[in-house]
Amino acid sequence: MIALLCQANALVGEAQAQDLKALPTGDVERLRTRYDTILTEAEAGHPPRPRRPGTRGRVKQSPACNLIIRRLREHCNEILRFLTDRRVPFDNNQTERDLRMPKLKRKASGCFRSETGGDAFAIIRSCLLTRRKQSDDIFNSLVPTFQGQPPMPQLE
Repeated sequence: MIALLCQANALVGEAQAQDLKALPTGDVERLRTRYDTILTEAEAGHPPRPRRPGTRGRVKQSPACNLIIRRLREHCNEILRFLTDRRVPFDNNQTERDLRMPKLKRKASGCFRSETGGDAFAIIRSCLLTRRKQSDDIFNSLVPTFQGQPPMPQLE
């Protein structure tokens, strides 16, 4: 599965380098078919545990079965969305970086003093990250903001 996802990421990178709007449909279908084949083989090796007669409730499944059935199978469209939507990154590294600062702030101070303070921190942090992602000069963005005329981010 790792090899398949890395190959898919490489194909998407090649398509972006060629300035294609999307990965060719044939490549997407071939990758989805291989994805399903790998999951089918994995399910055969790690089948769900059956319910024992006379017991109630959910049956505890192995971690491998949970990963295969509950995550990779049920969330197939979300996992492979980067194949069809160029706005969706292959990994979530940037998201984790964006969340690191608020978590560190909360960890260092224990919490925000008020909900208003937490909201203000989130808004300011969001605006700064948006400006940075759009390659704008942060200082030149902050000056008009404090003058009461905040610049609007570019929306696609």
